[in-house]
Amino acid sequence: MNTQLILNRYIDNIIQIMTPYGSGTGFIIDDLIITNSHVVGGLSEVVISAKKIKRCIARVIYDDPYYDLAFIRHENLTKAQNPLRLSEEVIEDGDVAIAIGHPYGLNYTSTEGIVSKAARLQGDLEYIQIDAAINPGNSGGPLLNVKGDVIGINTFIIQNSNNLGFALPYYYVQEALNEFNALEKENIIKCPSCKNLIEEKNILNDYCPACGSKLELAKKRRKGYKPTATTKLLEEILESLQVNVTLARRSQSSWRIERGSARIDINYYENGIIIGDARLCSIPKNNIDALYDYLLEENEKLTYLQFSISENTIYLSYLIIDTSLSAKEGKIALERLLSYSDKYDDILIHRFEAIPLKRDEDE
Repeated sequence: MNTQLILNRYIDNIIQIMTPYGSGTGFIIDDLIITNSHVVGGLSEVVISAKKIKRCIARVIYDDPYYDLAFIRHENLTKAQNPLRLSEEVIEDGDVAIAIGHPYGLNYTSTEGIVSKAARLQGDLEYIQIDAAINPGNSGGPLLNVKGDVIGINTFIIQNSNNLGFALPYYYVQEALNEFNALEKENIIKCPSCKNLIEEKNILNDYCPACGSKLELAKKRRKGYKPTATTKLLEEILESLQVNVTLARRSQSSWRIERGSARIDINYYENGIIIGDARLCSIPKNNIDALYDYLLEENEKLTYLQFSISENTIYLSYLIIDTSLSAKEGKIALERLLSYSDKYDDILIHRFEAIPLKRDEDE
């Protein structure tokens, strides 16, 4: 089976995972989503999406910093028509390896290479060394053989190298699954020191009850993610507008909201500038003068917001400096941006024959 056929066959099993700290990949095995511990970032909840799963919140029920593994559960997870399964075959040098994931947000990217070394020792663990290109965002995704079986989980790369990637072999994943399933409990942390599986509720003061080691992961899960300063104010404003900020959040300083046919991105930049952008439609071939006149007339009427055109795309935007943002004024501005974006998109398309934008629905 070639790479494209494998991707097409198993694409429904591939999950995108998003946290305030970044994004990564996961994949479905039975009724669980498998990924890396570093992808979930020590959180007890993450946002997931897939071809047949709309962006939603899912629970991290097992976290293992030693193997760098995490298991995620979502109650509405449906079994794929072509489910993935862990390999049972010995991995050998020179085997074809196919990595699937979401590098740099480029969803459902597959790359092919070979197993350079089937068991490369890194510390106490063996890893599969591959030359298939993997990048940030690939972490937690499956490494498949030519049969489409999972031989590993893409875990890390050597920075500034030429395709030096490493995947945790399937047998470690199977071992972790067996131990977890035998416990028949959730919210489990694996102690990286004594390797015992510890129920989160039994952890006192973030120390392992079995060996007494400090569990930094327990502290992270207990505290969760809490925005601060301007980021906190922005999220409070969005919550007051009935926006689920957890689902909207794309990073610690970036949010995306869908309103009808419009998509609104809010970004808070390091220089203190906050920009809310609704990327609307593209200018048409005809009626351009009439459309320009309309946009200029509307700009005269608008407060807080303004139309602009970049290349051939029309934007409705809100811009402010963080020191000038207040809860009252920010709510008025963002409420207008959210409500006006869909309205103006429809007007421009139907009245002026502007061209609707094509969008990757999985973004």
